[in-house]
Parts: sequence; C-alpha cells; structure tokens
Amino acid sequence: MRPLALDYAFDHAKVAAFFAGDPAQPESWAAQVAAQRAHARPRTELAAVIAAQQARRNAPDAARTAAQRLADPASVAIVTGQQAGLFGGPLYTLLKAITALRLAARVSREQSVPVVPVFWIDAEDHDWAEIASCDVLAGDDALRQVTAAPPDGAGDKPVGWLRYTDDISRAVADLREALPPTEFTPELVDALASDYCAGQSVADAFGRWLERTLGPQGLVVYDASDPAAKPLVAPLFRAEVEHAGRTSRLAAEAGSALVKLGYHSQVVPAEGSLALFDLDGGRRGIRVATDEGRGTRDEGFQIGDDVVSRDALLERSTAHPETLSPNVLLRPLVQDTLFPTICYVAGPNELAYLGQLRGVYESFGLPMPLVAPRATATILDAAGIRFLNRYKVPLESLVAQDERALNELLTAQLPPSVERAVHDAEAEIGARMDAIVRAVPAIDPTLEGAAKSTLGKIEHDMKNLRGKILQAAKRRDETLRRQFVHVRAQAFPGGSPQERTVGFVAFVNRYGPALVERLTAELPIDGGMHWIVTV
Repeated sequence: MRPLALDYAFDHAKVAAFFAGDPAQPESWAAQVAAQRAHARPRTELAAVIAAQQARRNAPDAARTAAQRLADPASVAIVTGQQAGLFGGPLYTLLKAITALRLAARVSREQSVPVVPVFWIDAEDHDWAEIASCDVLAGDDALRQVTAAPPDGAGDKPVGWLRYTDDISRAVADLREALPPTEFTPELVDALASDYCAGQSVADAFGRWLERTLGPQGLVVYDASDPAAKPLVAPLFRAEVEHAGRTSRLAAEAGSALVKLGYHSQVVPAEGSLALFDLDGGRRGIRVATDEGRGTRDEGFQIGDDVVSRDALLERSTAHPETLSPNVLLRPLVQDTLFPTICYVAGPNELAYLGQLRGVYESFGLPMPLVAPRATATILDAAGIRFLNRYKVPLESLVAQDERALNELLTAQLPPSVERAVHDAEAEIGARMDAIVRAVPAIDPTLEGAAKSTLGKIEHDMKNLRGKILQAAKRRDETLRRQFVHVRAQAFPGGSPQERTVGFVAFVNRYGPALVERLTAELPIDGGMHWIVTV
C-alpha cells in the first residue's frame, strides 16, 4: 500500500486536511447525511434518467426499486465506479460494487436513513485499450487473455458511444474456450452472449452484466455518458468555464501540499487547462488560449486546432452541455451534483486524486463526501488455503515469479540431519580455510591469493551440492511443488495481484452465484486490510 492509503486507514489525522472526514468515526456519517440532505439536487429528474437507462437494459426489479428511492429527499447514496471493462473487468470491479452494497446496508441501519448503492460507469473515458481485454485463469492455471475487436471510433470517442459489431461473438467464444468448464459455464456464457452482442453499446453491455450479477441485491447502475443527464449539470460546466483554470490550480496546489508531506500528487494538471473535454466530434482537451507572440492570455479557449471565444463556450455549456465532458478532476463533482453522495468507495489511485479536490468542492459550494477504501481480497480454493496454513507460507512471498520461496519451503522440509550436516560442513570448511588464508602469508605472501581462490572453489562446490540436494528434494516433493505453483498462479498470476488481473467472470464461472452471495453477505469492508477468501 502507498503511504497515503496507509495513513488514511491507520493515522487519519495526518491527511485529514485533504478529505471531508474520517469514515472510521460514526460522527462523520451523521454529518454527511445532514450535509447532503441540505444540498438541493435534481432528484426527480435524475431518477427519471436512471429509470430510462434501467428500462433499456431490462434491469432487475430490486435495482429499479432502489433507483426510485433517489427521488426521496430523505435518501442519500453511496457511490463507486469504474470503466466498462470487458465482461465486467477485473475482480476489483466486483469488490468495489460489493463494498458499496455492504456499506450502504450498514449506514442505513446505523443512521436510520435510506441509502442507495450506485455504480457509476465511467463511459465517457476513451481509453479503449484499457477495457478491451479480460484475463482469466484456464484449467492449467495459465493466464489467458480474451480481447474484443475494436468498434468503429475506439480510442478516439468515449466508450459509451461505441457499439459492438458481430466480432464480439468471437470474444465470447474465446472466453468459453479459455474458461475451465464447470456446471455454471453454459448458463454464464449464454448470459454473456445475450449482453455482449452486435449493436449493443459498450456501456450497456457492461451495465447489463453488472446488473445480472448485483442488480438483485439492489445495486443501481448509472451510465455517465447519457446525454439526458447533461442538462442537470450544465450550471457546473458553466461555472468551470467562467472560472477557467481555477479547478486545475486548486488541485495542483493540493498536490504540492501532499508532496511536501511525503505523499505523491496523483494528478498534475496543466496550467490554464479546463477540467472539461470537448465532445463535438471526438474527445479533446480545452485550455485557455494564449498569444504565442506575447505569451499572454486572451478571452478565448483552445480546443485542438480551433479557438473559440469565452462567450461561445459559455453559451454551449448552457445550451448544449451534451457536447462537454468532465475530466478526472471534475468528474467527482459531476457525480455529486447529481447524487446525494455521502461516501465514495475508492481504489488507491482514486483516493490519491480525491485528496486533491477538497478545495475544488469548496469553490463550487458543493459538500464533499467521505471516501471509503474499497475492500481488497484474494480468492483461493480450499486446496490453496490448506497449503498456506499447513506450511505457514506468507501470501506476499508468492509475488516473486522465481523459485526462491519454493526453495525456502523445500529446504524447511529437508530432514534436520541433512540440513544440519550440510550447514556444519560449510561452517567447518569455512573456518579451516580462513585459518589457512591467515597463515600462508607468513610462509609466502603470494600464496594468499591461491588460498582464497581455493576457498571460493570449495564454497562454490558446496553451493552446488546444496542445490543438488534441493533438486533431489524437489523431485521427491513434486506434489508440494505443484501445490506451490497452483497457489501462486491463483494469488499472483503473472506476478500481479489477483484482484487487479483476473476478470471476476472467471470466479463466477468457477463458483457460481453462491460466491457473489457470500461476498455480498460476508466480505469485510474495513479499510487497510487485505482478506483471503476461500470457497
């Protein structure tokens, strides 16, 4: 974990100045509920937008009922979000959503308030390469990557604008081939083939699959690329244009303050940049125009090769807000202009850039929500957890993709007499040779080098002997070796944490809906801890 995330979880006072409150303190939640209820929002209009999205995706009844509660002035929301990763994206996407569900249930119970869990699909992002693939563990524990063919406009247009072509059926077929067959595979693949099909938008395919998985538990999925919601945030866009560069400046100042305290600045905005993108034909940044000759600013804005006047951009922000999109700094404020967000469930990188936004929230007169770190976990099968417990293997020792941890484990399994004999021999030889190295210069100083060389050769030979003993142990303990490799492949496929690498679809395939039900009911959500889950 990065220092900021550690201090946020265990020494919050160090970072308190950058956030709205400590989620570990009950009084923080009561204050948030009061603040968010007091702030006016377009509740009825937003509920109508979400209802239309849910109808288009045929969302489960529980999700629709939860969304209707957003129109109630007494309700609040716990929000999380992610890009529209292929087949649901990595495991951490599921963990984020489940954290929001569990946190909403807890806060609703403790604060006696209706709390709606919301998943924000960041569908205005244009990074196709980041969402185009899904990695799964095949039956041989090898990591297999399934990739969707890029739709027209991929990489240039927001992913919410993209629609899958007939090629998406090949990705579904590749997934079926890569997944180890289980009793759940046929139904799973049929559901994915229904959601990921030609003509379906990338955002809607992701939303349908997420709603299949967690909609019955009341998760509300929101497509942030929906143009119907843009008029609801038009005043925010206009204020960003009116105070051009303010958001970037405040975020940069907070980033510098974090760096001075020994943390890092997640976002380093360019001076004079607006926290908006232009979507008129693509996705282009907007910055205050400058006179190249004098280096002074005028009243216009640079959008690609075009320069537009301040008045024109102000007019567009009001009349056609659907042609604008927030960047990473303004996106949370768009979210919290729409939703009565008492808490955002964040990953570690999100936590870092949200720490740069307290002053930005204040500048817009918008109450900043709490931030809760998402749950973090590794899912192991029963054999894997038995292996770790039996041999006392620390999970983190499996990160390295070499055989150091395995060699240490095998060495520990050697009969004590063998290990003791080798150790004693090395110590005795070393002591005797050291004595020779010290003694020979008295006879002939030139012999010291030869003595040291001889010592090196003996040590090398003893190292080789130890290696041969280990190899013999490996052959004898091939079962132990297979168990080690199997657990390592599960926990750190390719040397990366499971939750950031393996698509959650792989776990649904292996364990079925019962896994999602168990995680939704039992996954601990206290920040700063990593959990091992066994099924």
